[in-house]
Amino acid sequence: MSDPRHLPSEEELKKAGDCNVLDSQGNEVQFSSIYSANKTIIVFIRHFFCGEYVAALANIPKDKLDSSNVKVVVVGCGDWQAIKGSGYAALTNLQGDIFTDPTRNLYRALGMNIENLETTPSGEKKRSYIKKSTVSGILSSVWNGPLKNPNLLGKQGNISQLGGEFVFGPGNVCSFASRMQHTEDHVEVDDLLKAAGVSGS
Repeated sequence: MSDPRHLPSEEELKKAGDCNVLDSQGNEVQFSSIYSANKTIIVFIRHFFCGEYVAALANIPKDKLDSSNVKVVVVGCGDWQAIKGSGYAALTNLQGDIFTDPTRNLYRALGMNIENLETTPSGEKKRSYIKKSTVSGILSSVWNGPLKNPNLLGKQGNISQLGGEFVFGPGNVCSFASRMQHTEDHVEVDDLLKAAGVSGS
């Protein structure tokens, strides 16, 4: 198994940078343009009904990011219609940009090839963003997802697709990478901010 934290090669960076994602209006955006001018934390999520981690990102003080000239961007793999309105942006309160890669070509280009529904393995410490009660976390995901937004059913993306966290830019460089190995394997928010050089982290 390759190291889930290996940095993309120059060839992988170019391939990923040339991929297109969709914005909240369905417009194509070249991936590399997202981080061309700023250091950017880019979080790839599993699907648009999974919001605990992004809700934690939404709690990062804006002035903390601004003072370090760092922005936060989220990429999903569902339909672009699931982002705005009563969709994912409202569910998570994230103020940053949200894009989607329904083809999952970008996920593949950056080595996010794992699909599973496994939770934190026995003996491994759960991440702090995970709700203490797995049952309450599941119920919350169900309520805030398909029950609260039934019109988004089928638009959330592949629920078994695992994501990851990266720090890109400015320019076509990547200074941090972490690819999920199970469904609760996002990097701790404080560690991600440190990796991006956010002051005070």
